Amino acid sequence: MTLKSALDRARPIAEQPLNHTGVDRKSVGKLVREFYAKVRSDERLGPIFAREITGDWEPHFEKMTEFWCSVILKSGDYHGRPVPAHLKLKDVTEADFDIWLALFRQTAAELFVPETAAVFVDRAERIATSLKLAMFFRLAPAMTVGGE
Repeated sequence: MTLKSALDRARPIAEQPLNHTGVDRKSVGKLVREFYAKVRSDERLGPIFAREITGDWEPHFEKMTEFWCSVILKSGDYHGRPVPAHLKLKDVTEADFDIWLALFRQTAAELFVPETAAVFVDRAERIATSLKLAMFFRLAPAMTVGGE
């Protein structure tokens, strides 16, 4: 993937709220909880999350439900900053996003009709692309004229 295609993928056209039957805060919360159950049991991702979220997972579930309601329903509930939160994760690799996306795809397919699951997955792929660009793509320092 070229930088331009990655940037194009990360900057979608203005998205509309998903108005499909059965998609509401409750169903988004169920997706979040079932997805993170898979993440927590994954041999690669589980330990990463366990190091970051100790004790009660409920605040994380609520934050992620707000995030996905904002992404899918355009609720405006989420006011966090995902990029800085992910930049501090030094043991995460680009390949980890493939695992994350596979688990997310599986969970969305289990809970929603294919057309609805596809919307969730498309937005998850865009988010993953944005986070990967922020975490792993670095421009070389600019050279100055005259070596200054």
